[in-house]
Order: sequence, then structure tokens, then C-alpha cells
Amino acid sequence: MNGRSLIGDAGEASPVPHRRDTFGNKPGEATSGGFSRLKLALSRRPPEQQPGEERAMEDSPSMDKEDRGENQSSPCRGRRCYPKALSYVTGDMREFANWLKDKPQVLQFFDWVLRGIAQVVFVNNPISGILILVGFLVQNPWWALLGSIGTVVSTLTALLLSQDRSAIAGGLHGYNATLVGLLIAVFSDKGDYFWWLLFPICAVSMTCPLFSSALSSVFSKWDLPVFTLPFNMALTLYLSATGHYNPFFPSQLITPENSVPNVTWSELNALQLLKSVPVGVGQIYGCDNLWTGLIFLGAILLSSPLMCLHATIGSLLGMVAALSLSTPFEEIYFGLWGYNSSLACIAMGGMFVALTWQTHLLALACALFTAYLGGSMSHLMAVVGLPSCTWPFCLATLVFLLLSTKNPNIYKMPLNKVTYPEENRIFYLQAKKRMAESPL
Repeated sequence: MNGRSLIGDAGEASPVPHRRDTFGNKPGEATSGGFSRLKLALSRRPPEQQPGEERAMEDSPSMDKEDRGENQSSPCRGRRCYPKALSYVTGDMREFANWLKDKPQVLQFFDWVLRGIAQVVFVNNPISGILILVGFLVQNPWWALLGSIGTVVSTLTALLLSQDRSAIAGGLHGYNATLVGLLIAVFSDKGDYFWWLLFPICAVSMTCPLFSSALSSVFSKWDLPVFTLPFNMALTLYLSATGHYNPFFPSQLITPENSVPNVTWSELNALQLLKSVPVGVGQIYGCDNLWTGLIFLGAILLSSPLMCLHATIGSLLGMVAALSLSTPFEEIYFGLWGYNSSLACIAMGGMFVALTWQTHLLALACALFTAYLGGSMSHLMAVVGLPSCTWPFCLATLVFLLLSTKNPNIYKMPLNKVTYPEENRIFYLQAKKRMAESPL
């Protein structure tokens, strides 16, 4: 669920935003504790040169020709062509976004919506958005329609409110409403194709940019993302206002446990446990279909293998946490213990903290903490007839991001530099190298 955040007006800003655009923060506000020398190294970085640009220069065929004296008519040689071509559809597809800048607004808007659908899992890639949309169709075409409508309405609302155009282009004003559309359909007691449900979905989706802008103005003081807090707030308010006995828009009845669950360990099915890992990833979007979860993992893999790895590990750790509490097996098989921990593991495993072996262990700890917090909040919120949504992920991950340490290998990325884990690590290593070369 990239959660991230949004405000302002960017004019000529790049369509693929860094996190500075989304919050309007000053550079370097994210680092604290023992990172003063690393911050100094970052401040000495030539302003016109970004990590992606440096890598592009290194991969550029023209640079190779000049350095090696190769034939000017050969754009690339051998194995260099394939990785270069692959770079156009992986990562955040920055080249495609730049190509779209002078294209019709309709094409750009379609790209923004697809990126918004993928941003739920921190992916800024329109092809991944298409794959995730296919996963929705495999799960339930009605859910796919409502999730898409929510994304479109929220993005249009952000445009009407003159929010930061680069944040809109990166899908940061759409992903919360994607979840709103999906989860209102999931929790509706009217079943599929209840067309009156379009009215509350549109209304609630319009509140997402409002929550995002308001929260980002507060969280920017600590250089923190808003994650899926706008979705949690919007859906909780909607379900609280309607409830199970509402005559127009009734929701499913959620009740707390009132008896000891019957857990027979001899009935534990290893194959079902294995299936629960991708199903847990699918539950990030409220989907319980195995193939849908596998499609989502493929969409994440296309953008970042490191994110896919941490998404899988996070879901696995959620399953382990559930078994340690003797949770009814049906809940585990249904993936309800995997989605919050999966999101937490992605966020801490290279997305908002540069990936090192220390931060990898921190991501595992965050995933476990999130899973246990999820179990606790599920029981607490069931008392008032509400689902826990992604509250556990948001609260647990924010706590870990606020962690202060003097260990230079635990480096919290400035939001204006966050892209995807592989690129974030390049940025971190370059800054670390400059720090080592600094005379101070």
C-alpha cells in the first residue's frame, strides 16, 4: 500500500516525482543522528546531476564510443543492448514519462492512473499498473471497475485542487482511492454490481487528496510519507457512518471473537501455507485469489526485484507470526496476516531506508512487529465492528522510520530522493563514497 504524499503546484516539474516534490521539503531534512558527514557529502553533490542521470551517462552508447573509440554507426554492442532496452520498462520508467510530456493530455492522464494503481505497493511503473489491473480482473471485474473509478476520481480531484503536478503524474494522488474503491466493494453487503455504490465511492475518493495534503503538511516536518493513512481514515469514516444495518449501503458484519478457536495442529496443510504467501500479497488490495497474488508479485518484480523479494518475505513472516499465536488456519490461508507485514517489509527494505544488511534485518523486525500489531488491532477494532485495514502497517512503519541511530549503515533516505530500492542504494553508495573522499 507507497504510499507517499502530496501538495503544491510544480509547473514544469518532471512527471516522475522524487519525494521532495510530494512534500515540498527542504533537502536533507530526513537524516538525523550520526549522519552529519553523510549530509555534508550530499550537499556537495552537483545540483544538476542526479543518480539516474549519472547511471544513464555511464550506460550511454555515445559515451562508450568516445571512450573506447568504437564505430560511431553502432549504437550498442552485444550484451549491452538487452539491459539498456530492459531499463525502459523496469524501475520507474522515467524515459517513458519524459516522452509523454508533450503528448496529448489524455495519454498522460492514463499513465497517471496506472501509476496510481501501482503506487499502493510503492511501484511507480505504468506497466506494473496494467498487470495489477489484470489481477483485479482475475479476482473480480466489478472490483476492478470500482478501484479504477476511485483512482480516476481522486486524480481529477487533485487536479481541481491544483496539487503538485509531478505528484499527480507519479500516481501519488490516486493510490489511496484505488484502495477505497476496492475495499468499499469488498465490505459491501449488497454483493457485486450494486451500481448505487458508485456514489459513495466517488464521494469518499474525493476526500483522499484532502487527507493526503493535510497529513503531508504535518509529516513534512519529519520528512515522513503519509503511506495509506488517507485510505484508512476515509474507509474507517465510511464504514463507521454506514455499518451493517444501513438501509442504503450496508457493510458486512464484523464481530469480535467470543469463544476459544478450535485449532488442530494435525490438520495444518503445508501446501495451503505456501499458497498463503502470494495470497497475503494479494490481500494488500483486498484480493484472495492465488493467481491474482502471483500477478501482483510479477508486477512488483518488473519494477524492482528487491521489492518483490521483501514483499514475499514480509508475507511469509506474517504467516509465521500467525502460527506463533495459534491463529485459526482459515485466517492464515486467507492471507489476512500477510499483507500488512508485506508492505512494512517493502517500505523498510530499501524503499525509505537505503538497503544494507543492517537495514534488511531491520525490515524483517518491522515486518514481524507489524504482523503482531495487526493481530492486536484486528481484535480491538472488531469490538466496534471495523476492519483493521492497513492501520498496523502505517503505525508500525512510521515508528521504525522515526528511529534515531548513530549507525551510518542505517540511512533513512530523504523523501526527495526516494525512487526504488536499487536506485536508492546507488544514491546511498555514491554519497558514502563522497563522504570518504571528503577532507573533513
